[in-house]
Amino acid sequence: MVATLQSSSGILDLLGAPRVAVYLARCSPDRGAALELYSWNALASASFWETLGYLEVALRNTMAGRLEANHSRRQRPGSWLDDPNNDLDPRAQDDISTARRRVRQKRKSPSDGQTIAELSFGFWRFLLANRYRTTLWPELATGFPHAPNRGRLTIEGPVERLHDFRNRLAHHEPIWNKELAGRKQDIYDVLGYIDPQLRNWVTKQCRIHAVLSACPVRRPHP
Repeated sequence: MVATLQSSSGILDLLGAPRVAVYLARCSPDRGAALELYSWNALASASFWETLGYLEVALRNTMAGRLEANHSRRQRPGSWLDDPNNDLDPRAQDDISTARRRVRQKRKSPSDGQTIAELSFGFWRFLLANRYRTTLWPELATGFPHAPNRGRLTIEGPVERLHDFRNRLAHHEPIWNKELAGRKQDIYDVLGYIDPQLRNWVTKQCRIHAVLSACPVRRPHP
């Protein structure tokens, strides 16, 4: 059902002038079209959340698996999350402490699995940073056997872009005017670097292409 001019104005007012300004600027003076674009933006965000969810789980399990294997091979005590050799910087250590605290607040045992599930996407993104190039990266690189090379930036580049993009999604910010085809490709690339079969499976589930083709306005980027 197409919203009337009066109802469109009322809804846009409730959504907040600063938030809808970019939509109004694109569709002015048609407030109904601005509301339609806002709705499409939410649909596009949801489709990206869905596909990013597959990537986030696969990425954290891959990286955690490599760090656990390295920990075990070196016969270090406890868990790699305990960081007995101080491989992790203070920020990462704080993230782990916070994750364990959240698990306890849920009245669960802070096992490795529960703790890893509480760690943010940013935690894994920053384990790919330059500061770990000679310590963690040689081991983490083995988690991406299908990457075109073992260069750290090959993985960090798309993951960094997706981390920034994910933050936009989390704050319900406009994405209709962003390079969405590029972000979709980043997801597919990283999944393929981990396992081509995983990438193919996720691609079949993915709704992003269909949603992008239904955008009600011409976007500035593909």
